[in-house]
Parts: sequence; C-alpha cells; structure tokens
Amino acid sequence: MADFKDLLEANDDYAEDFHDGGFDGIARAGVAVVTCMDSRIEPLAMLGLKLGDAKIIRTPGGRITPDALIGCILGVHVLNVDRIMVMPHTRCAMAQGTDAEIAEMIVEADGTDLRGMTFGANPDQTSTLDFDVRLLRTHPALKGRCLVGGFLYDVDSGKLTQMH
Repeated sequence: MADFKDLLEANDDYAEDFHDGGFDGIARAGVAVVTCMDSRIEPLAMLGLKLGDAKIIRTPGGRITPDALIGCILGVHVLNVDRIMVMPHTRCAMAQGTDAEIAEMIVEADGTDLRGMTFGANPDQTSTLDFDVRLLRTHPALKGRCLVGGFLYDVDSGKLTQMH
C-alpha cells in the first residue's frame, strides 16, 4: 500500500543491519515499564536498557488499563518481570482534562462524538499514579511477586522522578 511505502522502505534499511534476533522474549533485566504512547518517550534509552531487557506497555497517559494489567500479570508470571515501573509524563494530553472534557475537545475539533467513552484522562496525575500503583501492588496475581514503583518523566529535561 502506497500510504506506508516510506515506512516499509525504512524497515528494509533497518532489516539489512538487524542483528538482534534469535533470543527469547523474556525481560532480561526483569523490568516492565508502563508508560504513555507519547512519541517523546524512549523507555529503553532513558533507563540505560537495550532491546530485550524490558517489557514496554504503552497506554494513553501511561495508565493501568485492563490490557496493561494483563501485560503486567503475564510479565510477572511468564516473562521474568520482577519490577514494574508505572511512568506517566509531564505535559501529557491525557492530563489536560477529564474524559468528558477531552471528548468535548474532540467534538469541537472535528465533530466526532466520543462523549461517554472512557479514556482514563485526569488532570490530577498524582492521584491517578497513586491509584495505578496501589492497583498493581494489591492485585492478587501480583502482590508479593514484584516491586512496583510510580515515576514521573519530564519530557523537557529527560529526568525521571520516583513518586511512589
């Protein structure tokens, strides 16, 4: 498909020099990182890790969604994860308002009506991070099996601050 031609060409170049195949899918450093889908975040590089070291789970706002929770549980039970980092970031679109406010912004921007949809948006990143960390720490499938930490990544400085 022509719409993806540039990306497929870039992948051809990437694959020519690819030497990272052949190992299993476990997290060699024992880490899972739940972070935002924001393109300003490079989770492996910012933590001094490399391909294969960590499981990276991306959600809007770096929230523990049902799928992110499943990823954490599988990571701990099957993929060598013993530490989970929950890592939202500064200047996140998901912290610009509530779900209702984000939906209204979309309606105003292009007419698409997503009112009533759950996005997980909340301008109080401290409380959402606290909730998500507690959710993982107390979940019966994870409790006592891994360390869980809450962190805030600053997209302007590259600095990570532990909050929990």
